[in-house]
Amino acid sequence: MQSLFQILMLLLDVVWFFIIAHVIMSWLINFQVLNLRQPLVAQIWDGLNRLLEPAYARIRRFLPQMGGLDLAPLVALIGIYALRIILANNAALFYSY
Repeated sequence: MQSLFQILMLLLDVVWFFIIAHVIMSWLINFQVLNLRQPLVAQIWDGLNRLLEPAYARIRRFLPQMGGLDLAPLVALIGIYALRIILANNAALFYSY
């Protein structure tokens, strides 16, 4: 069961990394540091959007309209961090078997 705990923590870390990469990349695109006409940038951006937009869409349904400010990534990061805390506080359950 210890390996299940470690796998869950690893998956949460990977999702955390993808969200941070998506946020940073969106800033770089908006400030015109990165150009979506470059094929590699466009492929990475499209891949991150395909991975994260379904989760963001569910979160956006519950958030109020904030104009141009999108808080869905922040809520997702807080949710992932909360899951990590819950898993860490209940790690003894994973190690007891």
